[in-house]
Amino acid sequence: MSEDQKLLDLGTAVLRTEAEAVQQLADRLNGDFTAACHHLLSCKGRVVIVGMGKSGHIGNKIAATLASTGTPSFFVHPGEASHGDLGMIIPGDVVIALSNSGETGEITAILPLIKRMGVPLISLTGNPRSTLATEADVNIDVSVAKEACPLGLAPTASTTAALAMGDALAVALLEARGFTAEDFAMSHPGGSLGRRLLLHVRDIMHKGDTTPRVRSDASLRDALMEMTAKGLGMTAVVDEDDRIIGIYTDGDLRRSLDQGVDVHSATVAEVMTAGSITITPDRLAAEAVQLMDEKKINALLVADDAHRLVGALNMHDLLRAGVV
Repeated sequence: MSEDQKLLDLGTAVLRTEAEAVQQLADRLNGDFTAACHHLLSCKGRVVIVGMGKSGHIGNKIAATLASTGTPSFFVHPGEASHGDLGMIIPGDVVIALSNSGETGEITAILPLIKRMGVPLISLTGNPRSTLATEADVNIDVSVAKEACPLGLAPTASTTAALAMGDALAVALLEARGFTAEDFAMSHPGGSLGRRLLLHVRDIMHKGDTTPRVRSDASLRDALMEMTAKGLGMTAVVDEDDRIIGIYTDGDLRRSLDQGVDVHSATVAEVMTAGSITITPDRLAAEAVQLMDEKKINALLVADDAHRLVGALNMHDLLRAGVV
């Protein structure tokens, strides 16, 4: 067997072992899970996660996932908790403690103090008869048949199981609270999802003097000059009250030239596309993308409720804003 094949076989074995560990969790999920969810849903403060070593890294990730999905949460290192950080836990909080053995010294040392505060304690352990599991208000069994490590030493399948259980709790809470995509975006304003869900048309549209517009009696030449000056590949055609009566685009220009229209003598009203597709400034930028895709257009005029021109945008504006 080649060295490459041995590596592939080892990688495959690890993935199968960890997948089986997670599947076994799903098969034995029970009332302890729902009891933990009820404690977390009734939490008036924050969810505090504690864990040492690899369990601490998993705890950090679970805390981040909970916080981003509507459950205020943070991680506290149990070693530091014994030296002042326990003050971060206050009445009204809920503590989730992670320990595969359930006997981690730094965690068992602070159990009496957690119990004295009267905050609910949820444990995720691989040993339901351990000190941590028996002291907890609710213990969720995240034990695994074996680690993916050939030596059976490095936390692998056990940490994956704990991580998956943390995700299960977070998603169950998310659904129970009616947490929406917009709520998620509020926690992620710098991400692409946040930009798609928080940016409105008014935030990225060209407005005022940067919006291309000509009156209906303007010459086609003047319309072309306006299009060139504003650089959006089109111009709105408006009446004396700034109400949109049509649009003239680069595509219209190509059709005009194909038809032999005299650029110098024609008026824009003679060659414009009457009506025009518009969007209001309070709509989400993502909706502008969808509308442009549906109508197979590259630019949009923005109008108020009286159909007066208030702005314009094109696909380049949406790309720059990170909406596309």
